[in-house]
Amino acid sequence: MTKISGFPEWLPECRMIEQKFLDTLRSTFELHGFSGIETRAVEPVSQLLSKGETSKEIYLLSRLQEAGSGREAQLGLHFDLTVPLARYVLENAGKLDFPFRRYQIQKVWRGERPQEGRFREFVQADVDVVGRDSLAFHHETELPLVMVDALSKLPIPRVVIHASNRKVAQGFYEALGLEDIEETLRIMDKLDKIGPEAVKQLLRERVGADESRAEAALRLAEISAPDASFADRVLALGLRSPLLDEGLEELVNLVERANALIPGAMVADLKIARGLDYYTGSVYESVLEGHEDLGSVCSGGRYDSLVSDGKQTFPGVGLSIGVSRILARIIGQGKVVPSRRVPAAVLVAVNDEKERFHAESTAMRLRRRGIPTEVCPNSAKFGKQIKYADKRGIPYVWFTTDEGEQVKDIRSGVQENADPQTWMPLPADLHVEFSADTAV
Repeated sequence: MTKISGFPEWLPECRMIEQKFLDTLRSTFELHGFSGIETRAVEPVSQLLSKGETSKEIYLLSRLQEAGSGREAQLGLHFDLTVPLARYVLENAGKLDFPFRRYQIQKVWRGERPQEGRFREFVQADVDVVGRDSLAFHHETELPLVMVDALSKLPIPRVVIHASNRKVAQGFYEALGLEDIEETLRIMDKLDKIGPEAVKQLLRERVGADESRAEAALRLAEISAPDASFADRVLALGLRSPLLDEGLEELVNLVERANALIPGAMVADLKIARGLDYYTGSVYESVLEGHEDLGSVCSGGRYDSLVSDGKQTFPGVGLSIGVSRILARIIGQGKVVPSRRVPAAVLVAVNDEKERFHAESTAMRLRRRGIPTEVCPNSAKFGKQIKYADKRGIPYVWFTTDEGEQVKDIRSGVQENADPQTWMPLPADLHVEFSADTAV
């Protein structure tokens, strides 16, 4: 059977790691007051294409029983969770409370070439705040800190948010005399991938920048600082504009407030451009420390006009975590190891098949008290049943003996009398624990 690349399927012990990640993200998002939603997997292709040319990435949905129809009628699997959010907000605006605080953890699909950290089917975790007609700037500080908090609780290397502001870049390019600002931003967004010389070449070819303007754009992109000192370095380049000044003020505010709330959470990094046209203010990217080759694992920004019905505008700010990208690296390098291969903490042994009902009854009593329990699938000799538990990492085996009910810790060999109505495993054994090696 041929394996289809780009569609990860985890083994059960790896799925437990994924589930731990998702549960941690979900609980942290709710701790910050965000409500979870889930949207349908498909959207009209016309809607998916409305924010940019991404047709090469869209998986079309069709029925064998139906002939092909025009693009307007076609459905495609969503390639991110932002387009579905826009549609969801418009359809439910009369029922939602604004600002609308939502998190969404779902699979998305992109028909791109699979490679490390990039899949055709993967899980994203998004957090957004959407306002009606206006949205306060303080949410641009709040949202990245939500992500820092959530990511810090995962057994992964440290993540720092790198932030910039589209107004800084746009204002600087305008003062520099470049006319096609959007194309300039798209080119600068490629800096880490293609390098400065290739970027300069594209700036010359696509936006008509001469050598001095291209060099100035690159000097702006070189500026980075963990505090407000970046602003002086930008001004030292000798260009000013009202939009540039506004962006610098917002970025200084963002970095200072974020680091005051969570020290070391954010650095200003003016090479962050984010190529998508709809970003209008703060923009964010982040990497796992020591795994910069993986690319950004959490990104997003402020958008003022992504969602509109012609009468009302719904501005927002949000970030998205590439959950599958992180998992693939962490699992692939064995950085996180579950304490056992299965959820069960106890295996109830079966003396013989005639006594299976008794074993099942014991298991039910343990489960009612919140103890994950499995009944042995066979009634082999006790030694083989213990080996069955040991292979799966199940720490305890429950026996019915002539002396009554007993439980054995197969790690220490200690066996003692036990009552299924009162006995409890050690707290660390009750549920699967995860040991992490986050060293680079």
